[in-house]
Amino acid sequence: MSSKQDDLKETNTEARFEFKKEEKSAFQTEKGLTEETVRVISEDKDEPEWMLERRLRALEQFQEMPMPTDWPGQPDLSEVDVDEIVPYIRPDVDVRAGVDDWTELPDDIKDTFDKLGIPEAEKNALSGVGAQYESEVVYQNMQERWEEKGVIFCNMDEAVQEHEELVREHFMTKCVPPSDNKFAALHGAIWSGGSFVYVPENTTVDMPVQAYFRMNSEGMGQFEHTLIIAEEGSEVHYIEGCSAPKYSKFNLHCGGVEVFVDEDAHVQYSTVQNWSKNTYNLNTKRAIAEKGGRMEWISGSMGSKATMLYPSSILKGRGASDNHITIAFAGEGQDIDTGAKVYHNAPDTKSTVESKSIAKDGGRTNYRGLVHIADGAENSSTAVECDALMFDNESTSDTMPYMEINESKVDVAHEATVGKIGDEDIFYLQSRGLDDDDAKQMIVSGFIEPITEELPIEYAVELNRLVELEMEGSLG
Repeated sequence: MSSKQDDLKETNTEARFEFKKEEKSAFQTEKGLTEETVRVISEDKDEPEWMLERRLRALEQFQEMPMPTDWPGQPDLSEVDVDEIVPYIRPDVDVRAGVDDWTELPDDIKDTFDKLGIPEAEKNALSGVGAQYESEVVYQNMQERWEEKGVIFCNMDEAVQEHEELVREHFMTKCVPPSDNKFAALHGAIWSGGSFVYVPENTTVDMPVQAYFRMNSEGMGQFEHTLIIAEEGSEVHYIEGCSAPKYSKFNLHCGGVEVFVDEDAHVQYSTVQNWSKNTYNLNTKRAIAEKGGRMEWISGSMGSKATMLYPSSILKGRGASDNHITIAFAGEGQDIDTGAKVYHNAPDTKSTVESKSIAKDGGRTNYRGLVHIADGAENSSTAVECDALMFDNESTSDTMPYMEINESKVDVAHEATVGKIGDEDIFYLQSRGLDDDDAKQMIVSGFIEPITEELPIEYAVELNRLVELEMEGSLG
């Protein structure tokens, strides 16, 4: 076992995620989604006319599209009613663009991020931090040495104003258009907050940048947008964390992520999501990789009542590559539907997908994936590996891979395994002095270790601890 396991005792993860704060806001819309709601959000942000026009077009597309109901084995979305969601809550912070000093935040918001450990992480391991509370970023900071090299890390609302040309060219045009799916259209209409990252040519940001998204209010939706542009030969690692306390009403998280990986650039996108079990997590995330570009997705997904999350990459240039790594955990009443989509649209492209899922107490996990190799994408290769671990006979795990291979000169591999924790494994570990719970936790930690090894140590420890608490039923 890795020494990371030893650090778990030092993290009080349950207390960090489960606390709640009194709801306070400077402004919020009414429930539901109408043209007037969209106009109010855009006006409150003082957006340019072109952004309002994009929002309104996305609203039209959302209204025209039916809810997805015909996917085999998809999570039940019947409870998702946008008319019951408050789509926009501006927190009570004086500086609209966010502050760059934690002490300038109101005490209740500052205390939230202190408990989540974000300021401490910034001191020790990050080149920049953004923190979103409800619908807007309240803190944003980048180390000066990166700013001097032309690296931009700011919130999306500021980017619309200060980097308009870049945003107008890339925002929901080529990567994730609102027409992609109903929830992408919903996101395009009422997005708010999120991160903008721009890395100039041949610049390597050797410390990760991080954004953290916190929902505090009951019955709200959070719709942050992340836009990453890595110019030719550049490199950056973006880390995202998410959480929300549990309330009686359902919450909706419907984020959007667009990543542009230029020639020979490298982007790693890591996320550890721990939504509460009353949250529906329905995101659209996609990257476009040019010639020689490398894209890596690393995702840990747990919490939430239902998750539908399938990061996708379009390998557009010769020699582009993509690597997906996913961990999903489902307990009682949870349906975690995750996977990956990769489109090989050029020769000599390569992709790997590694999925690990854990189900207990009647929970359901599912891998839903697509690999498309276009005609002419010769000498491309893909390998997909899906491993599922179940604790009991009531839990279920499904694998739904789909491969569209339109080129003969390619290398394609797929492997899937489903297993249950065996009594003999538990007995063996108990004979070495472990009790039943510790034995199961050790087996699970060993099961996911090949993936946690790919995360920075702080996030590997956090993910292991979250899995441990899910196994105990401690997180609501």
